[in-house]
Amino acid sequence: MSFVARTTYYFDSPGPSNTPDCARFAIERATELGLKKIVVASTSGDAAMEFFRQMQGTALGLIVVTHVVGFSKPGVWEFSPECAERLKAGGVTIVTGTHALSGLERSFSRAAKVGGGSRTEAVAEALRRVIAVGLKVAVECVLIAADQGIVSPDEEVIAVGGTMSGADTVAVIRPSHTSSFFDLQVREIVAMPRAR
Repeated sequence: MSFVARTTYYFDSPGPSNTPDCARFAIERATELGLKKIVVASTSGDAAMEFFRQMQGTALGLIVVTHVVGFSKPGVWEFSPECAERLKAGGVTIVTGTHALSGLERSFSRAAKVGGGSRTEAVAEALRRVIAVGLKVAVECVLIAADQGIVSPDEEVIAVGGTMSGADTVAVIRPSHTSSFFDLQVREIVAMPRAR
């Protein structure tokens, strides 16, 4: 029998105050494993900028996945245009794609005439409630990035998500496309909040 011992970090509570530590833990684990990409969820650009700052001088690629246009208000992209400009100038890939674990399904569950949840939303809710909101976000961001051709099912990546804002969950994930969701593998949880 063989095994590998690795450190997992637990935060007392979720939230954006954990973002700097998440960036450090993500870079640390990516370096230990020889991974090349870190996928980070960022709504406004704040988490993305923290990762960008801490990743300076490394050979790691930063992929930032944002909310879709219209997520909170029709026609509005919540991500800071100034942050987007600075990140792109620094070689960061920004991905804005439909939420893989809600998207169209959410419109049905919110509609008064249709109502009810879907299997897709059940998967999302299970990840949120059983493990961590940030893990659901990290998994979803990897699906979005894979569907855009930015990450491949043939590699492992570091994926980072959070609860409401900021970053509080870091995982090692082998990606899949949304159409082959059950091929995705969460291989390690590097950091997460204990309370949700």
